[in-house]
Amino acid sequence: MPEPSFEITTRRQGAIAIIIIDNPPVNAMSPGVPGGIIAALEAANRDAGVQAIVLMGGGRGMIAGADIRYQGKAWPEGEKRLVDLIDHLDRNPKPVVAALGGAALGGGLEIAQACNYRLVGPQASLGQPEVKLGIPPGAGGTQRLPRLVGLEAASEMILSGRPAGAAEAVRIGLADRQLEGDFLEGAIAFATEIAGRSQHPRAGDRDVALPSPDFFKKLKEEMARKARGQTAPFAAIECLEAAVSLPFEEGLKREREIFERCAVSPEARALRHVFFAEKAASKIEGLPKGARPKPVSRVGVIGAGTMGRGITIALLDHGFEVWLAERNAEALAAGIARINEHYEAAEKKGRITAPEKAERLARLHPAVTFNELSGADLIIEAVFEEIDVKRAVFAELAGIARPDAILATNTSYLDVNRIAAAAPQRRDNILGMHFFSPANIMRLLEIVRADHSSPEALLTALDVGKRLGKTAVVARVCHGFIGNRMFEYYIREANFLVEEGATPAQVDKVLTRFGMAMGPFAVCDLAGLDIGWARRKALAPTRNLSERYSTLADRLCERGWFGQKTGKGFYLYEADQRKPLPNPDLDELISVSADESGIARRSITDDEILERCLYTLINEGANIIEEKIAQRASDVDVVWIHGYGFPRHRGGPMFWADDVGLDRILARIEQFNRTHDFWEPAPLLKRLAGSAQSFSSR
Repeated sequence: MPEPSFEITTRRQGAIAIIIIDNPPVNAMSPGVPGGIIAALEAANRDAGVQAIVLMGGGRGMIAGADIRYQGKAWPEGEKRLVDLIDHLDRNPKPVVAALGGAALGGGLEIAQACNYRLVGPQASLGQPEVKLGIPPGAGGTQRLPRLVGLEAASEMILSGRPAGAAEAVRIGLADRQLEGDFLEGAIAFATEIAGRSQHPRAGDRDVALPSPDFFKKLKEEMARKARGQTAPFAAIECLEAAVSLPFEEGLKREREIFERCAVSPEARALRHVFFAEKAASKIEGLPKGARPKPVSRVGVIGAGTMGRGITIALLDHGFEVWLAERNAEALAAGIARINEHYEAAEKKGRITAPEKAERLARLHPAVTFNELSGADLIIEAVFEEIDVKRAVFAELAGIARPDAILATNTSYLDVNRIAAAAPQRRDNILGMHFFSPANIMRLLEIVRADHSSPEALLTALDVGKRLGKTAVVARVCHGFIGNRMFEYYIREANFLVEEGATPAQVDKVLTRFGMAMGPFAVCDLAGLDIGWARRKALAPTRNLSERYSTLADRLCERGWFGQKTGKGFYLYEADQRKPLPNPDLDELISVSADESGIARRSITDDEILERCLYTLINEGANIIEEKIAQRASDVDVVWIHGYGFPRHRGGPMFWADDVGLDRILARIEQFNRTHDFWEPAPLLKRLAGSAQSFSSR
């Protein structure tokens, strides 16, 4: 592993030594950095003229955290570690002031906690996000933070991973002062102010008070509801209990034992994988070096329905000027009204202020003709999911949009190449931008690379996605792209299982117990069963009648049971309640559907449900990777984590498959292939399993 270049510099100003850590891009604690800081501290201690030390980061901030590349791996022999640096700071004879101008996360904040004082700039962000990587803080964070801010505030920060801003850090006692103006000069002035004091505070000298006798009991009950199978939050609670029950030094040892146990766990490996997978997803292979995104500030959105409104709100929330176009004046007025209602509700809940609401709505421009979009840098089409409708829109846009404008379709399934062919003179600037509903909340954005999409168009879509706070993944053109193509296999197998003897509640329970955010039938009820029904009816003329087909969902729709929107679907929903209740009329429909297919219903185990629902995902994911619909296997994981609620702590379906063992999965798929439809093993899966390789290498 190549070592990053870094520099630790020291300079004097009067009686103050300023040690600056410069390890771009985020001043991570890579090998060599802790030892370099220790050497600089020792030199400052030897200098008789130095009365206090300021420790700060160059570039973007203090220290963003430990170098995640080394988590769970061997540290270079002989190199000082983060814990060695923190131990040195605990014993340093001269006072040390941590100057936190930017991000101080994880190990960076643990370093700051071991200093005597902490100063923050207005842009500071202080946090212990380790649980998001499957570990508790391991360099004293669970022992020092409760001593600085109290057990309640420390527990919230550690278990949520949420960073505190500058004002909050001062308020809870994590920082001593917020500095305005020249940050370095302010830090030097503070260090000069405290240099002459006879004693300086250390976090380890304080005790931790238990807020209530049942504090940890309630904390564990809360985590049991939220964690959904994760172990790191409970490991962090175990460390926090040590902060209360053990002397400081013993608590540090206990924390380290727990940290090292977690660092090599499957959960930590999975979460590290996701961390790097998210970074890799934004990299598009094969683009020329000089390609750059086009600037985008004005965006047109066509369609004021659910998706168009969600996309519009996402754009308004992130500073874009938006023209919302809808030819039907009543539909446009209704769409604008719903957007206003959204911001009214957000203001009432305290999520935005009245001036913020007014500023966002001032950037919203209703448009009753497409001509009003002629000045847009980017136009996103979000009309009805029907190929001829979308082609007509793009054919019209070809004569209206600016020649250099990017044109994007929000299709979930359709052929983006066919849509682009409706505007052949524009095809270089046409691609897919598949937002997930609700578009202003869901983080996933599938960017669909059509055959003629230019590098500039792709990079522009990626840049807009980043500005919207989305996790963008690039896919090639096929029916359903990455996520929805796999979802069709997933939901089809779930329906088959119900026909064969399972219940929707049993299937959903198995999948949510595994860690899915929702079970497949609850998802369908939430999305609206009529959406899938419309797609199935459109595809019916080309369906192979010799293949197995479940009529169950169609039968629900024929009765007008579309899920939550009608109060009845696979489940019942009482007024103003989203909690599903059993649908007493469902059993009869299941029996009719099974009889029609000639299926004798049987008892189905939870293990079979899990295998059939997830292994079909993995099998189709392998086909998507081999066909190069996805650039890499980890992109499939990112799509399913951010778009479909696959448990992050399991790393995504393809990483999880590697963990289970591809040979084991292939053996079960071959068994299912002998007794069930649609289980032909993917060629890539067969090759990888046969050569003891993994998806992680793809």
